[in-house]
Amino acid sequence: MKPLGPIPAGYGTVDGELAVGGVPVSMLVEQAGGTPLFVYSRQMLADRVAMLRAAMPKRLALHYAIKANPFLPILEAMDQLVDGFDIASGGELDLVRQAGIDPGRVSFAGPGKRDAELESAIAAGVALNLESEGEARRALAIADRLGVSPRLAVRVNPDFELRGSGMKMGGGAKPFGIDAERVPALIRTIVAAGAQWHGLHIFSGSQALSAEAVSEAQANALELAARLAESAGVPLPHCNLGGGFGIPYFAGDAPLDITAVGVALEERFAALPDALRETEFCIELGRYLVGEAGVYLTRIVDRKISHGETYLVTDGGLHHQLAASGNFGTVVRRNYPVAITSRYGAEPVEEANIVGCLCTPLDRLADKAPVPHAEEGDLVAVFCAGAYGASASPAMFLGQGPAREVLV
Repeated sequence: MKPLGPIPAGYGTVDGELAVGGVPVSMLVEQAGGTPLFVYSRQMLADRVAMLRAAMPKRLALHYAIKANPFLPILEAMDQLVDGFDIASGGELDLVRQAGIDPGRVSFAGPGKRDAELESAIAAGVALNLESEGEARRALAIADRLGVSPRLAVRVNPDFELRGSGMKMGGGAKPFGIDAERVPALIRTIVAAGAQWHGLHIFSGSQALSAEAVSEAQANALELAARLAESAGVPLPHCNLGGGFGIPYFAGDAPLDITAVGVALEERFAALPDALRETEFCIELGRYLVGEAGVYLTRIVDRKISHGETYLVTDGGLHHQLAASGNFGTVVRRNYPVAITSRYGAEPVEEANIVGCLCTPLDRLADKAPVPHAEEGDLVAVFCAGAYGASASPAMFLGQGPAREVLV
């Protein structure tokens, strides 16, 4: 038997059934027209942002990285909750516009920006986080042709990593950002060209659960930002300290202590060097804001036994929940938190493999999971589904198509 991950706080029950926003999930499925279905909780989004606001220093702005979940109703909700947005493609810029978000609150990072994407962003007034000297040259040439002054920042490939992070985005050779030692010269080039100098973007990793590691990375980012500003001889108007805040997915994971992170950052803000006294700071979070606020619902269509093992076959799978299947960067497959929704909170009575409907052995939502007895027609909930779920999975694999999505 393999343990399940911890179910996030914030979910309730109605007559023994899992409920989101006080509504039983079976009713949400009926209203949506069937399964598979992603359900996102508006209240849990607001509660998470409020908790962060309370824990972090007042001068720290909060940005949402929409790659975590670009569902339009979530973007519209986040527009009322956060200070800014971070995008990673021209397609995400289109989504931002559809949500009615002011492009002046948006920054654009990511390697390989096409000229058309650069032009669209510059024309809209989006701040570009430049990933190379070549991208800087192209952006300046496009802005000159448009007759506008672009908002340009530099994404730094820092000389440190975020310890314990799930994905390391800095330190050593990376496709992301410009090596730290080359940044001051590029800053001077940007300023000399007459562009609006926006600042630095320093992102070193993601999915960290250690407050000590996150605080260490933030301290390193502040030290690096001061060093680069001093070396460039140019004031630093803005600094994106990245994110990296993780959420518990697996058995044994403990939540990140954001109070400790906030206290450590407040202490560092109180002792900033002169080069950073007037700098505006933000953090960029995606998974931490939306990950635990989403649940994926899929219906059991078959219960079968093979060589003594029970299989619960669902109408969902990795084409919507690639990460939960263990095929999104996981080295050793472990179980996400899952539940049988009609027996939510009931004690497990059997061990079952919960699988999807695709004809591949990779399509597994839980291995040897301890669950209450379940039959055909029952709903399975996969938690921590609010980030890197619907938009990060191969929905068109085997012609299955996308899942439904609702914000309640």
